[in-house]
Amino acid sequence: MRRYICVGLLASCGSAAQVPPSAATSALAGHDESGRTVALALAGDKIASISPAGEAAGWLWPPIVDSHVHLAYWPIADELARRGIGVAVDLAAPERTLGTPEPLDVLEAGPMLTHPNGYPLDSWGSDGFGIGCADAACVTAAVDRLAAHGVRVIKLAGDDDGLAPELMPVAVAAAHAHHLKVAVHALSNASALAAANAGVDVLAHTPVEPLADATIAAWRGRAVISTLAAFGGSSAAVHNLARLRAAGVTVLYGTDLGNTRDAGPSAQEVQLLREAGLDDAAITDAMTTAPLAFWGISAGPEVGREATLVVLDGDPRRDASVLLHPRAVYVRGKRLR
Repeated sequence: MRRYICVGLLASCGSAAQVPPSAATSALAGHDESGRTVALALAGDKIASISPAGEAAGWLWPPIVDSHVHLAYWPIADELARRGIGVAVDLAAPERTLGTPEPLDVLEAGPMLTHPNGYPLDSWGSDGFGIGCADAACVTAAVDRLAAHGVRVIKLAGDDDGLAPELMPVAVAAAHAHHLKVAVHALSNASALAAANAGVDVLAHTPVEPLADATIAAWRGRAVISTLAAFGGSSAAVHNLARLRAAGVTVLYGTDLGNTRDAGPSAQEVQLLREAGLDDAAITDAMTTAPLAFWGISAGPEVGREATLVVLDGDPRRDASVLLHPRAVYVRGKRLR
């Protein structure tokens, strides 16, 4: 599991660490969340030291996380990394692509579980983006095999052309036995409710069909990946996201990249998050700190952790648009921009 510095929290999380001068190969300084200035000394791909500083080059912030991409469908990982996306969650790719090195860190799901010849095997994902299962034995075997490949999340296809609702609890139990989260493609109210009742952890999209009060309540304490632009920013989806957030559902920024063709970070997705009622601080959280926490990517100002961060022209909690155009991008200590 990759670990990242949460540089926006440096000064509030602990005292400065010391390191021999010979260990540092490069350095950068910037404001933390309280406006104080800290300096990071980098040695290779790691943070060598953290100390107070007198001058700042900008605001230092954790990497942007896109929690819904398909890099096998649109292989632009290099460009994403240059634009500040340090982590991507790939929510459907053929098994043959699992473990492929990327310039950014990718949390892989492998093929989504569906019914034989169901979504996405019947459309854009016919070339291995799904595993068709008609019974519990197939579901359990598929989850076990994907876990052995090292996936970090299991994705289920819901709705009428996806995995049978009675098999969802089987998939969730098998995934949770491997300590894996479960995401679901559920655009309808009925499928979203069935997935919540089955114990699914995260909606892979904001549903586009109006959600009933019972469905909203069932998702309380879990998460939803926005992907509002992927479905045209419909008023129903925007309203659903606002209601889910008000009910205590964690919002994670995601674009469905591959099925959408915005290399990101997506200005359109950010604008739609605003329409759903998220202010700049909430948008920043949805794009950075919230997904790092949700996906179990440890973040904190500790010497020895990988130096993956963005340098911004301002505090994103006051103006989230600065996340769209980072001044500098570091991935594993290497400056990409």
